[in-house]
Amino acid sequence: MSTLESTSNGTTLKTGRTIGLAVTRRRVLRSEWIKLRTVRSTVVGFAGAAFALVLLGAIFSSVAGGDAQAGPPGTGADSLSSALGGIQLAQLIIGVLGVLFVTSEYSSGMIRATLAAVSSRAQILRAKTAVLFATALLVMAVASVVAFLLGNALYAGPGATYSLADPGVLRAVLGTAVYAAGVGVFGIALGFLLRSAAGAIGLLVTLLLVAPVLIGLVPGTVGDWISKLLPGNAGQAIMHVTTQSGQLSAWTGLAVFTVWVLGFLAAAAVALRRRDA
Repeated sequence: MSTLESTSNGTTLKTGRTIGLAVTRRRVLRSEWIKLRTVRSTVVGFAGAAFALVLLGAIFSSVAGGDAQAGPPGTGADSLSSALGGIQLAQLIIGVLGVLFVTSEYSSGMIRATLAAVSSRAQILRAKTAVLFATALLVMAVASVVAFLLGNALYAGPGATYSLADPGVLRAVLGTAVYAAGVGVFGIALGFLLRSAAGAIGLLVTLLLVAPVLIGLVPGTVGDWISKLLPGNAGQAIMHVTTQSGQLSAWTGLAVFTVWVLGFLAAAAVALRRRDA
C-alpha cells in the first residue's frame, strides 16, 4: 500500500506522484489578493478614498476664488494644492484599510491558518504589502488624475494655475498616489506590530495628524526640523511643484517617508517571526 510523504513541494506518494500543491510566492500573492478583493468593506474603503480625494479636491478648488488662503490646511492656494487637498482624508482611509487587512485575521483567528499554510512568515508580510500597495497605487493614481483635472477646471483662485504638462505637476499628481499607497503599507506594519485595530489606527492617526500639531508647539529651529521629518509632512512633500515653507524638498521628503515605512516594516517582520499567533 502506498504511503504519504510530506515534502517542501507538496504531499507526494512514495511512488513520486504529487497529490498536493506547493506553497509558492505566486500562490501566496493570489491568496492575499483574494482576501483583499472579496471583503466588501475593503472595496468600499478604496472607493471611499478615491471619492474623498476627488470630492474634497473639487470643493477646495471651487471655494479658493473667494480667499487667497482657501483650501486644505497646510497647503498653498494654487490649483494643484487645492485639487489634491482631499489627501488628508484619503490617506487615513487607505491607512485604516492597511491596518484592517492584518488585524481582521488576528481577530477572526484566520491568521493561524495562514501561518500554518505558509512556512515563511516574511513571505506573508511581503505578499500583503505587495497586494495592498499595488491596489492602492492603481486606485489612487486614477483618483489623483481625476481630482487634478476636475479641480483645475473649477479653480478660479488668485494662486498659480497648473496643467499636467507643466514641470513637476505629473510627478506631484502621481506622487500623491505613491504617498497614499505608502500610508497603506504603514498601516500593515502597524497592524502586525500591535495586532489590535484600535491601537494601530490610533498610532497611525497620531503619527500622521496629531504629532505635527504637537511638534509645532516646540519653539525654535528644533521643532521645525522635527516637524519636517515626521512621516506625514515628509511624504506629502512629493505632492508640491515647489518646496513649501516648513517642508523638505520633494524627493528628500519621499526618501524620509520611505525610511519611516521600511523601518516599521522591518520591526513588523521581527515581531511576526518571534511571536506566536
